Amino acid sequence: MTAIVTVPIATRSLLSYRHCFSLLPLCPTNGISTIAPNSSFSLLKGRPVQTLASRSPELTAITPKDWQLSRNVVDILEQRGLIESITSENLRSACSLKDNHPPLKVYCGFDPTAESLHLGNLIGIIVLSWFQRCGHKPVAVLGGATGRVGDPSGKSSERPDLDDVTLEKNIRGIKSILNKILSRFGDDKFVILNNFDWWKGVSFLDFLKNVGRNARVGVMMSKESVKKRLESEQGMSFTEFSYQLLQGYDFLHLYKNEGISVQIGGSDQWGNITAGTELIRKIMAVEGAYGLTFPLLLKSDGSKFGKSEEGAIWLSPALLSPYKFYQYFFTVPDSDVVRFLRISTFLEMEEIAEIESEMKRPGYVPNSAQRRLAEELTRFVHGEEGLKEAIKATEALRPGAETKLDWKTIEGIAEDVPSCSLAYNEILNLSIVDLSVLSGLLESKSAVRRMMKQGGLYLNNSRVDSESKRIEADDIVDGKVLLLSAGKKNKMVVRVS
Repeated sequence: MTAIVTVPIATRSLLSYRHCFSLLPLCPTNGISTIAPNSSFSLLKGRPVQTLASRSPELTAITPKDWQLSRNVVDILEQRGLIESITSENLRSACSLKDNHPPLKVYCGFDPTAESLHLGNLIGIIVLSWFQRCGHKPVAVLGGATGRVGDPSGKSSERPDLDDVTLEKNIRGIKSILNKILSRFGDDKFVILNNFDWWKGVSFLDFLKNVGRNARVGVMMSKESVKKRLESEQGMSFTEFSYQLLQGYDFLHLYKNEGISVQIGGSDQWGNITAGTELIRKIMAVEGAYGLTFPLLLKSDGSKFGKSEEGAIWLSPALLSPYKFYQYFFTVPDSDVVRFLRISTFLEMEEIAEIESEMKRPGYVPNSAQRRLAEELTRFVHGEEGLKEAIKATEALRPGAETKLDWKTIEGIAEDVPSCSLAYNEILNLSIVDLSVLSGLLESKSAVRRMMKQGGLYLNNSRVDSESKRIEADDIVDGKVLLLSAGKKNKMVVRVS
């Protein structure tokens, strides 16, 4: 299960022992059952990349049915650098709708360790969306049960124990984000499930009898996430050690009851995913469950992509404004921008190649590629309205911009720049020099005068050239706010009370 934040935790019991439930006999519901054994290999290393230059859809367009039938999602993901490993090469043929295979149901898990998903979760949503665009059905599984345990994959210590109220709040927040993004293809084109719905009635004894007996401790200990923790000072609790079986049973349950035959996740999820394919093979005595992992999002220098100086890049507008989300991608280095366009947008590969060529030509406008990346991802996560809000706020923060400011736009950026509150009668008729000092924009009147002489002092994006300028009623935007700027980066929002 893909987790959302990295945090330390206390050991706890496996789930709830007090419930009593008898696991029903399992039988396959998925029609695809002729799959090779679950061996691991890397697609990118094992076979030549195919050219798919003109076949990827635009981000906002609904994929035509004939395009769906002619494209193979594994080919697309492979060519865009979105596949690390798969459990069987047969997944490629199973994904080919033109070979009369039925559409697949594909799931990705999200543990509710925070009230929002963040940038690290975005690739999972993008891969689900590619399956969706190619005619398959994406399923997002919220970890209402597994979130009570905590995935040890890639973690140096256990996660904190979350109470039920916090878990429910987190689940609502994550579900809202997934609904907003995945519903752009239609409300009937995706499913969101909560694994607590099938775990809440499972007793510990039944779990051991029906699942535990099919797991081999040697195999479980050989998983990379387990080995690293066992070698560490903190070690690993039995609860965390059992996590891979919980996620494995999720896949078993979903395969049997929902006809879901593919699980996707980040490369750190390989052990958990293969635990599921093995359980399906052993308990149901069938082949036909697939796992696919995608690379973790890293910068060209190897550092983790998705963190800013202020912390995680959240997908919820309540935690990070569309403006700030947009700005994060607008500042991506040139060395990373083309790769991120391939991985995280739905632009045609030909268009991305053209952007890359443009960057090398004389006269290229700096940050044009970053602007396109920021636009595509902001639209994907926050929709057209969020993108408009981000662009408008970006213009509002550019001194000298002709964009007409309103109260809502200035308030939209107030969380991202310094602000203060002053009384109406304090501001009215106050000189711009005094206001700049009183608000904290600049430290002294002499600094204000120097900035003014350099042409860098702005009131509501209009340059101020005269020390005699005083604040008039018409200067107060919608009677509520002022925006002061000293140079390009030094801003101050003044709220008028």
